[in-house]
Amino acid sequence: MAGALVLTFAVAVAATLYVVTPRDPAPAPPGQAPEQVPAGWRLVWADEFDGPAGPPDPAKWNLVDDHLGYNNELEYYSPRNAAVDGQGRLVITARSDDAGGHDCSPRVCAATSARLFTAGKFVQRYGRIEARIKLPEGQGMWPAFWARRSPQGSGRGEIDIMEHLGREPDTVHGSLHGEQGYDEQNTYRLPGGGRFADDFHVFAADWYPDRISFLVDGQVYATEHKADAPPGGWDFDVPYYLLLNLAVGGDWPGPPDSTTRFPQQLIVDHVRVYASAADPPR
Repeated sequence: MAGALVLTFAVAVAATLYVVTPRDPAPAPPGQAPEQVPAGWRLVWADEFDGPAGPPDPAKWNLVDDHLGYNNELEYYSPRNAAVDGQGRLVITARSDDAGGHDCSPRVCAATSARLFTAGKFVQRYGRIEARIKLPEGQGMWPAFWARRSPQGSGRGEIDIMEHLGREPDTVHGSLHGEQGYDEQNTYRLPGGGRFADDFHVFAADWYPDRISFLVDGQVYATEHKADAPPGGWDFDVPYYLLLNLAVGGDWPGPPDSTTRFPQQLIVDHVRVYASAADPPR
């Protein structure tokens, strides 16, 4: 998310990285064909959010418990607002009815929500990073699926695989933020006036040493090239960690208004990371 700089979280982070190992896809339910690994890729890390209802897998995700204060946002991130639903999905819920019990100084909290990240547990350099997500709706909603330079606070590098403003129901953005003022933003709109809140869509970035492409439902809609960045601006040759969050308010989306309905949910069916099939397993 543009504007977020050094990340300091009030959470416990594991001291070692999650060991990534290719694994076979889980068996498909009766009558449903198993999902195939995309041609040219090899699965190295995934969370399918299977298993019983409860907190997200602590071996894979950290949860923020703080008002980070970035971008003049109005949410307090609480671990209670992220849960696996027992039906194979992660649900991040933005609520307004419990916001008064939290401190968002110097502003007043408008909502609680959740922010998950993999720093200290999993990082990746190059490959395909994807998630299948159903987005929330409404003025002031700002969901994001993104990646930051590892380790935390080591640089400005940011890959925004998907950002969405609730006031633009048919639109998502894919962006890069590097050094030397390098900022590139791209926009994708659903055809036919569709709304991202109505169904799941797969958001992905294909990350190569010389370029990064942004995809929605398998369709490349933009590609940024290293050769076009200013000297020292391309900050995408080191490992990055993943983030999922649902922000409320902020400089870009603006605050919720009288049309905004709470609670709102960001629902994630899976997160998967692939490496090139030509690269040897780590």
